[in-house]
Amino acid sequence: MDGTGGGTGDGPDGGPRGITWITGAGSGIGRALAIHLAKAGARVALSARGVDDLTAAIRQVPDRMHMVPLDVTDRSATAATVAAIESGLGPIDRAVLNAGTHIPMSLEDFSADSARRLMEVNYMGVVHGLEALLPRMRARGHGRVAVVASVAGYRGLPTAAAYGPTKAALINLCESLKPDCDRAGIRLQLVCPGFVDTPLTARNPFPMPDLMPVEDAARELADGLDSDRFEITFPRRFTRKLKLARCLPYRLYFPLLRKATGA
Repeated sequence: MDGTGGGTGDGPDGGPRGITWITGAGSGIGRALAIHLAKAGARVALSARGVDDLTAAIRQVPDRMHMVPLDVTDRSATAATVAAIESGLGPIDRAVLNAGTHIPMSLEDFSADSARRLMEVNYMGVVHGLEALLPRMRARGHGRVAVVASVAGYRGLPTAAAYGPTKAALINLCESLKPDCDRAGIRLQLVCPGFVDTPLTARNPFPMPDLMPVEDAARELADGLDSDRFEITFPRRFTRKLKLARCLPYRLYFPLLRKATGA
């Protein structure tokens, strides 16, 4: 269904590809990915809350990028945004549900408000996007959706008591939906980045192994979107270690975690 090289291939009917929709495209990985795909020839609809951030991003490739402001926590607005993109720009062949935020939370600042806020943005924001997209893709019999989670969803990490559970929920959501999506002709992908140099990771008060430049992360993600892999991870050396850590018993995991993070 997809071409190679970051999105310049044909659509499923052999004609030009439709639209790639990216949420959380005002900064970080979403912004870098949107620019990378547009430079490679894709038509990209960018969504985020910040109009100024979207405007700045679109200036990079103005003839192939379209600004569609959106707060993903608004269910009805998300449905209206998907409808507007498809009626005005064409079918969304590919979506990257990337919008998310991070509030560091430890024992000293444990807060139900922080946990609720992150669940609304990081998890329900994706659910709203899927609810709007999947029936349309199912009716067409094709489509591709990538959900951006994080290796923070693999196991608990220091200061991620609010953030990590939202990403763990996304991982479980994608695993649960994949069989149904496969039968419907929809390619569902799960994206689990490690540490990428973005404004969100700048909030982390601990060492971040294998911190990856955001442009490199965008290239890795674009390559993954053109593959048939269910899970897209990067940087791979670091994410392999985290995958192994998922299998460790707690008596080994927590001492290693303390050693690695100083927590």
